[in-house]
Amino acid sequence: MLPKVIIHNSISLDGSLTGFEPNMGLHYQIAGDYKPAVHLIGSNTAEVGVELFGNGVPPEEPSDFQKPKRDKSFPYWAIPDTKGILKGLLHACRRFEFCRDVVVLISETTPKEYVSYLEKRNYDYFVVGDEHVDLRQALELFSVKFKAKKVLTDTGRILGNLLLEQGLVDEVSLLVHPVIVGEKSYNVFGNISQNLKLKLRKQEKLDKGLVWLVYKVTN
Repeated sequence: MLPKVIIHNSISLDGSLTGFEPNMGLHYQIAGDYKPAVHLIGSNTAEVGVELFGNGVPPEEPSDFQKPKRDKSFPYWAIPDTKGILKGLLHACRRFEFCRDVVVLISETTPKEYVSYLEKRNYDYFVVGDEHVDLRQALELFSVKFKAKKVLTDTGRILGNLLLEQGLVDEVSLLVHPVIVGEKSYNVFGNISQNLKLKLRKQEKLDKGLVWLVYKVTN
């Protein structure tokens, strides 16, 4: 049985993911309240996050080659990275205080040097796909390997849209900010090629004009 999959994003009134300053404290508070077993993160998002929110990429230390002990209340971070773009960066994710550990999803075509990089540093990795990560197979893996009941992703539109198009999403959570980005808008659902029907499950007015909307995906 597949775990429940939730997409959670902070957006502008016109549906943009970028071009405004989101309330990240509230964003992560809502995400944490879902209590997911697995936090599914796109490799591009992880790369940008390391570069934007860190003070540069710190050099590796001997401790970065060991699997860390983390609070079991924290979710696993699972990152699809078939091309190995996070080589040399993963230790920055592993050091993040709210990260239990990093699980890397790769494919049959992932470069062997990246696989060796993961093995030397004791990262759990799983081959789930031929050329690209098979997301359904990955979710099945989370259910069996980690006993995951909930998986949450909040990493932009590429991974989220793939999950939606493949019929793998149960719920969409949107923290709507009172700002219009306009012509530079980067629409959260800009890659969806089909109509998807949803049913409103929750609407909540929050401070500073923010609104939290929760939808169930019905098809």
